[in-house]
Amino acid sequence: MKIYAISDLHLSINSNKPMNIFGPVWDNYLETIKSDWQKKVKKNDIVLIPGDISWAMKLEDAILDLKYISQIGVGTKIIIRGNHDYWWSAIGRVRSVLTDDMIALQNDSVKIGKYVFCGSRGWTVPEYNHKTENDEKIFNREVFRLELSLKNAMPKLEKKDKLIVLIHYPPFNSKLEDSAFTKLFEKYGVNKVVYGHLHSYDKKQKLVVTKNKIKYYLTSCDMVGNELIKIY
Repeated sequence: MKIYAISDLHLSINSNKPMNIFGPVWDNYLETIKSDWQKKVKKNDIVLIPGDISWAMKLEDAILDLKYISQIGVGTKIIIRGNHDYWWSAIGRVRSVLTDDMIALQNDSVKIGKYVFCGSRGWTVPEYNHKTENDEKIFNREVFRLELSLKNAMPKLEKKDKLIVLIHYPPFNSKLEDSAFTKLFEKYGVNKVVYGHLHSYDKKQKLVVTKNKIKYYLTSCDMVGNELIKIY
């Protein structure tokens, strides 16, 4: 079993929102992802998609995008919600439209083989430790949700298992400073973290960072050349 990750696909089968308006890196990007996926991923492998899956505003409009992910190639696909996934409603409704090869996480976890996966959307970590009152409220709520996911994962972990977290927003600022998110990862013994949200206009971002013995992977498709990144 191999584990890959790629995020921020921003699919728009129903909403007709072409991504190449954001630059040439988006030209034919889905064809590149599909070709790379089919070359790398085998039936028993896992692909992590940490958010910003579809531009759709309603769940019914996102169904074709979700089916596209199912049909793009083999493997089990694990998804979480991103900041643009407005279509993501109650988790029960989301799961009801997924195909058998897709798993949606929300405040919980799933174990596959020797790996346990959990995650939450997260929120922006400020550069100068300054948050508006509203940002502070959302940030604290997302920290709470992340800890719910981690607590859910704990009973599933056995000796030598690996704990992998999906989070949409970067769990630290551009200076890679500690945050409430990174402190939770360390508290619960997370092995690796995959995230997205950042795009190719932000050239300063590192794609792989090791911080306090945890490895972090930035997996936004345009940042990684529209190719899947191997996590394990």
